This record gives sequence, structure tokens and C-alpha cells, in this order.
Amino acid sequence: MFTLDGKSIAAQIRSDIKTYIDGLKDNPGASIPGLGTILVGDDPASKSYVAAKHRDCSEVGINSLRIDLPATASDGEIGEAIASLNSDARCTGFLLQLPLPGNQNHHRFLEAIDPKKDCDGLHPVNLGNLVSGVVAPRPCTPLGIIRLLRAYKIELSGARVVIVGRGVTVGRPLALMMSDREVNATVSVVHTGTKNPQEIIKSADIVIAAAGRKWMITKEMISAGATVVDVGLTRDGSKLVGDVHPDVSHLAGALSPVPGGVGPMTRAMLLENIIRSHRGEFEGAPK
Repeated sequence: MFTLDGKSIAAQIRSDIKTYIDGLKDNPGASIPGLGTILVGDDPASKSYVAAKHRDCSEVGINSLRIDLPATASDGEIGEAIASLNSDARCTGFLLQLPLPGNQNHHRFLEAIDPKKDCDGLHPVNLGNLVSGVVAPRPCTPLGIIRLLRAYKIELSGARVVIVGRGVTVGRPLALMMSDREVNATVSVVHTGTKNPQEIIKSADIVIAAAGRKWMITKEMISAGATVVDVGLTRDGSKLVGDVHPDVSHLAGALSPVPGGVGPMTRAMLLENIIRSHRGEFEGAPK
């Protein structure tokens, strides 16, 4: 088995972005892209993730715009923060860190983001663009998974891919992206309503576990030599663990670690979406 090391691939992507930004800085008339974040409340995991995104920006030279609001922030205050980044010329793209305190409905806030500044690719317009094949920001974790597999030369065209989980940030968009002609995989999505899930998972060349349940994928579910991508992230005491049981490493042909696999790729794709937006590659996306 070999490890799908997201850290090393993400580091190379950041290096390429830094080279691009350094080139802009050598041109006095060039604008520098900026990433904005809106963080509501003080959830430790969200604070840590937002801080990591801004460290990435500092490393590569992308400007940071950060808005932190208390957990008691009103809908109006959150809306004002979104409007301010929508209109801020320094902000190439931004995101609203989820989940919001109290699991309040975030959909209306996502809809308020300018689709061209939606660097997470989760605006309803951009999810529709994904379905339609329109060039637009794509969700970062699915993008990162595909880039990680390609970096390690895992054959995707014609591969039988099983995605475990149908969430809007990973499972659903990844199924569409994997079945796109450019990738050309044959995709099944396993979820709580699936009959004979173990049989379907075992038929896969590539298994992508994105259910958010500790160690739910066991070695009995995996065919020898299959590629396994672990998207799950659950805190188990002081450790972070994934959806894939450690014993799978004895059977899989390739496996992404937790942490250090998909997570760094997600952050790298966020930066790449900012760069692509700065280059005007999403100008065709409707408002």
C-alpha cells in the first residue's frame, strides 16, 4: 500500500500559487487577490480552520480579509458582513464558515454571496452551474479529492467509484464531478437508504468515505488493491480519526491518511479557486 499524501501535493500547489503572486507583485499596476472569511461564534474547530486558511494566504502572498462575529450576531449583522465583502474590491472571493452557531439555517446567507465571489463553490447558482457544466467555482473538497488521485496517477476514466455519503459539500457534488466527461468514472453513491451497501462498496476500484462516522469502512468492505480516500473527520478524545478503519491499510492499494490527506487539498483548492477567479476564469458564471 502507498499513502495518498495530501500535504506534499498541497505544498506544491501553494508553491505554484506563490510564484504566480510574486509575479504580480513585480508588476506595480497589478492587483493582488484577496480571500475573505466570515466566522460567526467561537467553535474551536471552525476557528482553527479559518486560522489555517489565513496562514495559507500569508504563505503564498494572498491578501486576507477576516470578519469575526460573536455567536450572538443577528441575521442582519451576518447579512451586512456578506454585503461588505460582496462590494469590497480587495476581496476576490470569500466564504461563510459553517456550521453557524446553533445549527441555524445557513442557506439564505449562502444565497446572499455574489456567486463570482463564492470561493467554496456552494452557492446555489454555482451548484447549478456544476450540474449544467458551466465554468464556475467548484466545491473545494471534491476538487481536492480528484486532484489528489490524479497526482498519484490513479486511473479515473472508466473506474468504478463508490462514494459513501451524500452531503452537499462532498458526496453530491463529487458524484457529479466524477461522472463528468473530463473524469469519466462510473459512480455509485451509498447512503442510509442503500440496500446491500457492503456489496456495492466491495465492487469499487475507488472508495471515497464521506459519511462522518468513525471507522465505518472496514477491511471486509474493501477489495484487495482498491484505492480508498478518507474524507471523514471525527474527534476521538485528543485524536482526529476518519471514516476508514486502520485495518483497511493492510488491504488497500492506496489510502489517504487522517489527518494529512484530503484536508490539506481542500485548503489548497480554496486558494486555487481564488487565483482562478482573479484570472477571470469564472467570468462566464451568471450573477
